[in-house]
Amino acid sequence: MSKYIVRGGLPLAGKIKVHGAKNSILPVLAASLLNKTGEQIRLEKVPALYDVRAMISILSGLGAQVDRDGEDLLLRTANVDCYHVPDALMREMRSSIFLMGPLLGRLGRARLCYPGGCAIGIRPINLHIEGLRALGAVIEEKDGYIEARGQLRGGEVDLAYPSVGATENLILAAATAQGETIIRNAACEPEIVDLQKFLNILGANIKGAGSPVIKIKGVPGLHGGSFRVFPDRIVAGTYLLAAAITGGSVTVEEVIPEHLQALLRLLRQAGVSVMVAGSSVTVSGGRLKAISRVETKPYPGFPTDLQPPLVACLTLASGSSTMIEHVFKGRFHHVAELRKMGARISVHGHRAVISGVPLLKGAVVRATDLRAGAALVLAALAARGESQILGIKHIERGYDRLPEALRSLGARIFRVDGVEKEAIS
Repeated sequence: MSKYIVRGGLPLAGKIKVHGAKNSILPVLAASLLNKTGEQIRLEKVPALYDVRAMISILSGLGAQVDRDGEDLLLRTANVDCYHVPDALMREMRSSIFLMGPLLGRLGRARLCYPGGCAIGIRPINLHIEGLRALGAVIEEKDGYIEARGQLRGGEVDLAYPSVGATENLILAAATAQGETIIRNAACEPEIVDLQKFLNILGANIKGAGSPVIKIKGVPGLHGGSFRVFPDRIVAGTYLLAAAITGGSVTVEEVIPEHLQALLRLLRQAGVSVMVAGSSVTVSGGRLKAISRVETKPYPGFPTDLQPPLVACLTLASGSSTMIEHVFKGRFHHVAELRKMGARISVHGHRAVISGVPLLKGAVVRATDLRAGAALVLAALAARGESQILGIKHIERGYDRLPEALRSLGARIFRVDGVEKEAIS
């Protein structure tokens, strides 16, 4: 069983860059199915994440040709003729639900089992289904499967909640549907904007991404092209929080600071020095102060994906902080593991109260989901003594070579495969 071994207590220091955004590359990969021509799609500098590999396996199983060229992916999707996503792959990750829209758009049919992914509470897909029905899809749910069919046509969709996944799925479905589609109360996350950029490069006609109203004029089909997704704002935020919790100084380069504004405001409230210069953000930590109230919200609010790492930081803050989770009500699985390290946290429904402690201590803990795993890594970096982090498959869904990245900043963290333990100096 693979795990991370961390010896904490060292402040991180240095400069680091982040890889492409997981939450952007996955819908972009799904969108490649809308290219029926023999033209190639080149996706530049694609991180070797577990979720990316899973999506590539799905695309290959559907008939796509996917090759690596260094850090780039080369895709040819002219031969895709299968509408049934393999169950085992579908259950590997939540983002596989993105395939429903493009499969309907390309083949007029899709068959998927319910998607898997992180255990962070109930994440219903009813918004996806209701939206696709508004575009003419006939959808049945039976025996654990979702079966959809029909010729898609433009329509108006008013989302009950600005769901990122539903917004992206509807964009993918509408890109080649007949007529115009209007999505209201659309999610405004930067990943939506990135998807629009990619699709428009391939010949789509989409406007309004990043605002609550998106308009899509359907086109007959898409073609090839080249694209590079933007830097991962959640990975960038994780590195900045790692500097804060260890009392270090880290510069994250080649990012989009605008995407990090909600986190940067909170870091300043916590007494952390924050400097923004062009496409770089520098955080210099010291004694952390509690933040009276933090609430997760859709963009541009504080992102739910950074909630667990911020909670880890606040365990060492002076005073009491309150974290309110509005997006995923079950997203406090990391709390029990942080308590093993000496954290004082009480959970009441969707609210967690964090009472700062002078120090954390090393422990054996388990990652139950991607961002909970990141929180445990951060806590271990600051803790006294050695920690072992199990369940790292979850972490590697969204962080590419995380131990190597953190070691470049002075951390003592190593990935151990099986029973053999690397020497830690």
